[in-house]
Amino acid sequence: MIDTKRQRALARAQKLRERIEEYLESRKIIHTGFDVVEDIEVRKRRIMEELGGTEEQWNDWHWQLANRISDVDTLARLIELEEQDLADITRVGKHHRWAVSPYYLSLADFSDRFGPIKLQAIPLIAELTVPGGTLDPMAEEYTSPAPAITRRYPDRLIILASNICPVYCRHCQRRRLIGQRDHHTDWKLIEKAIHYIRDNPEIRDVLITGGDPLTREDEDIERMLSALRKIDHVEIIRIGTRTPITMPQRITPELVSMLAKYHPLYLNTQFNHPREITPDSAKACNMLADAGIPLGNQMVLLNGINARCSVVKALNQELLKIRVRPYYIFHAKEIKGTIHFVTSVDKGIEIMEFLRGYTSGLAIPCYIINAPNGLGKTPILPQYVLSRGPDFITIRTWENKVVRYPNRREVDIRQF
Repeated sequence: MIDTKRQRALARAQKLRERIEEYLESRKIIHTGFDVVEDIEVRKRRIMEELGGTEEQWNDWHWQLANRISDVDTLARLIELEEQDLADITRVGKHHRWAVSPYYLSLADFSDRFGPIKLQAIPLIAELTVPGGTLDPMAEEYTSPAPAITRRYPDRLIILASNICPVYCRHCQRRRLIGQRDHHTDWKLIEKAIHYIRDNPEIRDVLITGGDPLTREDEDIERMLSALRKIDHVEIIRIGTRTPITMPQRITPELVSMLAKYHPLYLNTQFNHPREITPDSAKACNMLADAGIPLGNQMVLLNGINARCSVVKALNQELLKIRVRPYYIFHAKEIKGTIHFVTSVDKGIEIMEFLRGYTSGLAIPCYIINAPNGLGKTPILPQYVLSRGPDFITIRTWENKVVRYPNRREVDIRQF
């Protein structure tokens, strides 16, 4: 006969099972790149034929970068677009540059006008018609104490190493820097940035970003890493890049071997939808992880792309399978031309509520708002502390159960 404790445990397990049934049902229609790999291959062949590329070239990141699709005539031969779509893309392109790598375009369902890949890569007229936002909401131009540097915190800063990206994401926070000409940050400016870091011993953490710094050659990247590693007070170096998602061919054995020489080194990337998790992006991430490089994901919460609880949960769980730790959910910034992607803060809080207790802690990132004018990242959390007393607090659990919990004063252990 089953004892009372076991009966209670079984009843509890049944309730927990019921809580997740709705997600499991919705998960059936949230596809990763692994789920649609045959469709991706068909689109890949079509793109290769149009661009005159070979399999060897497709797997060469230089070819991917050189053959970004950035004109409506080529795009129209690859994707099903209405005449109005073509006119809109042309109109937007006069104000905001766009380009997409052949690889990333192959991930897009060509027949889905509002698919998560197309929305990130191909302009919508909303970039010109939805009002609001500024070009520099984080006031980076006023937080640059030296060339190529952004500094918003006491002990860390950013080096902007390039304005080039494999894909010019439509939600990009630095679209003001893209311009119409590709260029890496001149080495003389990088040297001035490194000189500034050397002269400020409180800087212990340096993030190399852009644009995408991995669009530079291995030798350029190593030159930066080597110079930073010679500064005693620089404890960790981070690289911010979307190449594992937008151009995974860039993650070569040679690059990974070079990066591994400069530990402790971290790499943060930006998967925004499960469709971006493909055999190629998984291979890139696993190569980096095998080299001992910790990987973090900084998802941007984007209306029409991933602003659904089940999508974010599926994304984060799939990321852990390829050894990428969900790190941040960024609330989309108020950037001119991207306001149609901005969600309510309530949506972000709803997603955080959906994650807590319903998935492992490893799959729960921190939801962040970048405060305007360079005031930095501010964590936004559901309210779990409901009230306080002199020696207790009242808390709300992930199941919305309200409980009283002791709030003790610390014992002076030196009396013992």
